[in-house]
Amino acid sequence: MKIRTLEHLNQRLTDDLIWRRKEISDLKSLIETNSFRLSKHNAVLRSGVTLLYANWEGYIKTAATSYLEFVARQQLTCEELAINFVAVAMKFKLKEASETNKATIFTEVANFMLTQTSQKISLPYEDVISTSSNLSSDILREIVCLLGLDYSFYQTKEVIINEQLLKRRNGIAHGEYLSLDREEYQQLHNEILGMMENFRTQVENNAIQKLYLRNP
Repeated sequence: MKIRTLEHLNQRLTDDLIWRRKEISDLKSLIETNSFRLSKHNAVLRSGVTLLYANWEGYIKTAATSYLEFVARQQLTCEELAINFVAVAMKFKLKEASETNKATIFTEVANFMLTQTSQKISLPYEDVISTSSNLSSDILREIVCLLGLDYSFYQTKEVIINEQLLKRRNGIAHGEYLSLDREEYQQLHNEILGMMENFRTQVENNAIQKLYLRNP
């Protein structure tokens, strides 16, 4: 589905969050049972952390890319777009110019920057959002900045993102032993799901309020 309207955006954000919430909630319910021996319970907890991280990273990337596509399909001019989105478009134009020795490409970029700001801008959205499979608070901050969102909520969650989720997930990926009890996992589950839901709300609100415009 091409994301052309607010309804399309809302549907994409909702559908993606629904299946992710169900997946991690099903595993949380399994972890909360007392039907496992300790060794098996620890294995399920380790699986829970990796699944939490995968869905956290996956949702941020999907939601951010969906919002970029929505903005791109509004077919706005450089003058109409908020500065953060102009920066995305300029980055890819400059990247194209830096990778060639063709004067025609240099001239095209210079001409656009100097005289074509009233023209509709081609805003890329595919493969723009990168987490490097390592969604730390620093990378999240860059994604939030790129989208023109408010980072203050996530600033209060940086220890959770970096230490409680990412560090543990990386440790598991490298075969390290994880010390985590059921209560700690439940708390981590609630925090990560809360951040995913908050990100969805921010994206939706920005779209509704047309904050992708320079003068909404």
